[in-house]
Amino acid sequence: MTLPASPVWFITGCSTGFGRDLARLVLDRGWRAVVTARDADRVADLVEGHDDTALALALDVNDQAQVEAAVAAAKAKFGQIDVLVNNAGYGYQATAEEGDEAEIRAQFDTNVFGLFAITRAVLPIMRAQGSGNIVNFTSVAGLIGFPGSGYYAASKHAVEGWSDSLLAEVGPLGIGVTCVEPGPFRTDWAGRSLRQTPSQIADYADTAGARMAGTKDVSGTQAGDPVRAGEAIIAAVGQDVTPRHLVLGAFGYEAVTAKLRERLAAIEAARDISLGADFPADAT
Repeated sequence: MTLPASPVWFITGCSTGFGRDLARLVLDRGWRAVVTARDADRVADLVEGHDDTALALALDVNDQAQVEAAVAAAKAKFGQIDVLVNNAGYGYQATAEEGDEAEIRAQFDTNVFGLFAITRAVLPIMRAQGSGNIVNFTSVAGLIGFPGSGYYAASKHAVEGWSDSLLAEVGPLGIGVTCVEPGPFRTDWAGRSLRQTPSQIADYADTAGARMAGTKDVSGTQAGDPVRAGEAIIAAVGQDVTPRHLVLGAFGYEAVTAKLRERLAAIEAARDISLGADFPADAT
């Protein structure tokens, strides 16, 4: 969808990282933005000097009352929402066997159910407009499962599958859906937004254990530039046909395309077995 001259962006999770940099880019263009974080004080500096074009709101996507209030406030101030960016979320690492039930459910509450809730609240506005874009931050882990990140990958895979169905429903209404799938980027995600249940099982030491141990060591050295990522998102959303997938960074692009080729080859290799599951063509 081509963006209007002064689009309204509603961005979750703006206290740090991708959300913060994207909000700054949007406002620097003179566009309008609803900038949200669980603590509104963390985004006060972003909206300073933008009284007419910015609105800072406290928003915990797990709080349905806050979700509804934030969307209502956005509509009251700007009358429209052109781009919803579902960026709020965090990572959790554990082996599949040692995952903590409370941690797993908490992650799904934020990464999946919170994203669902804010999207449901915004959709009536976009339907009335007959236009809009929904940008869901997933991850390379939304398309690939890495050792030690099974539950995180599951939360992101869930959003990817849901986004396919969402696009099938709202695409005919003029609403685009894009999943942003970053690889490693130089944000403070590993230090601020990553929880872990360290593995105590020796059998996983060389797989999940090694990956979890090294995750925080690379923080600050990743190749991905979050500001350039924001520019890429703006460019993608401004296209006449919004891409369904936006993989960001060379690592992510190479890993995802290799995985998709591998997956297709595996499906095709089992073709005869797959097709043999149908009733015979001459069956009565």
